[in-house]
Amino acid sequence: MAVEKMREQAYQSFTQHLLASHVRPGQFVSQRELVELTGMTLAAIRELVPRLEAEGLITTVPQRGMQIAAIDFNLVRDAYQFRVILEKEAVAHCTRTAADADLERLRCEHQNILDEALDAGVSKDLDARAQNVDWGFHDFLIDSLKNEIAIKTYRVNSLKIRLIRQELTRIEGHVVPVMKEHLEVVKAMQARDVQGAVDALVFHIEHARQRAMGLS
Repeated sequence: MAVEKMREQAYQSFTQHLLASHVRPGQFVSQRELVELTGMTLAAIRELVPRLEAEGLITTVPQRGMQIAAIDFNLVRDAYQFRVILEKEAVAHCTRTAADADLERLRCEHQNILDEALDAGVSKDLDARAQNVDWGFHDFLIDSLKNEIAIKTYRVNSLKIRLIRQELTRIEGHVVPVMKEHLEVVKAMQARDVQGAVDALVFHIEHARQRAMGLS
């Protein structure tokens, strides 16, 4: 197996386990434990560690080992601030260039989730589907840039955002307001109102940040 492919497989395995809460923010782990967790070789884990350190997903603490990124005020502030920087450019670009059919698809996805939540209430299944629609919407915006540097950087930050949500607040309990906020963004995008889309998106992300910090 090529070194690069092995390193990428180890990274994907680690991040999947991280999002599944098999390891938790702030937890200390050894390279041997990561071998057991991911099913990868020790050599692959040793290749993986510098990337995880560079992305801020783990920190090496002298005499204690490797610590999974802890969720604290600084991480929440930095992750959401960086998200605003990237997504403002992405939604502006997407508003100008996205196909009408794609925007209508986004509107329908969100409206269907909202209608179901209002009509039948929020179930565990609807929570999960709403979360996927939420993540898919923001990924769609960033992917529209077709900028590999921005996309890769955003994916790392998105992973941190998802960890924050898991530890502090996911979409559970917020399906209706999140879908409504997204629909305001989509409405502006369909009208090709760039500033309106940017303003609606910033409003949405600020609410998400406040939820993460327990301010709303």
